[in-house]
Amino acid sequence: MPHPCCAPTRPAGAAPGELPAGPAAAGPPSLLCLTGGTFLMGTDDEEGLPADGEGPVRQVELPPFRMAATAVNNEEFAAFVEATGYVTEAERFGFSFVFEAFLGPRARRSCPAVAAAPWWRGVPGACWKSPEGPGSTVAARQDHPVVHVSWRDARAYCAWSGTRLPTEAEWEYAARGGLTQRRYPWGDELTPGGRPLCNIWPGDDFPHIAGEEAGDVGTAPVRSYEENGYGLYNVVGNVWEWCADWFSAEFHGRGPRKDPKGPPAGTARVMRGGSYLCHASYCNRYRVAARSANTPDSSTGNIGFRVARGID
Repeated sequence: MPHPCCAPTRPAGAAPGELPAGPAAAGPPSLLCLTGGTFLMGTDDEEGLPADGEGPVRQVELPPFRMAATAVNNEEFAAFVEATGYVTEAERFGFSFVFEAFLGPRARRSCPAVAAAPWWRGVPGACWKSPEGPGSTVAARQDHPVVHVSWRDARAYCAWSGTRLPTEAEWEYAARGGLTQRRYPWGDELTPGGRPLCNIWPGDDFPHIAGEEAGDVGTAPVRSYEENGYGLYNVVGNVWEWCADWFSAEFHGRGPRKDPKGPPAGTARVMRGGSYLCHASYCNRYRVAARSANTPDSSTGNIGFRVARGID
């Protein structure tokens, strides 16, 4: 599984049981209709990470499907919680992982660091509605992507909203926006004309940041920057997005090419798109072919999700 720079893994142990999602929403949200067809998935680009299983490039065929233009935001997730009484895994575990730059000196001293990625701290009380721990709030971030949600939390939201998580193949097809084998949803150049087109780490020395740049770190509203060719926003950067598939670095090399759904079993679920903490110097995973993974019960301040749906 990819190293924990992007999103640390919850320690092994008994996970709290899943809670029922409660009554279904009045109807599924409005989603973009994508025609499907064949596309070239994966990459053999020199910037690719072979250990993550980004290659080989292969032709994949998908049926038509629907995909949300944006990641689920805090307002939408709050409606789900209010309607169902759902309690997220971070709330039931009693903690979640927070980037240390968001914490005050006392919390930095008292909250344990992740050994392999000490810029992550396990913060008691951190959850989707208190993303930096007790006393923090999402009141001013209603249009930001919900974070501190596990794969199971995302699936519970989908059950309520009449949707599902996208497969990894659907996610990449949608993220490419109709372009063939480009690094980013808009082309091969990260900042064409010096113009930033995604929310990634702003400094030159991850995880350190200059004072004047500190305000640029963190989530951005879900409709920030320009949409891609299919009308999707922030498919790279901002927050990692859960996919339906189990993660494997090898399975797709021999697996199905028609509507693939990943390996039949595993220990971690696929995440796509990178986040506001990605940087070329350490985690160059904000490319459309890049992959990462985490255990289904893990939650951090840079993992969210968007929803999809089949077409009857």
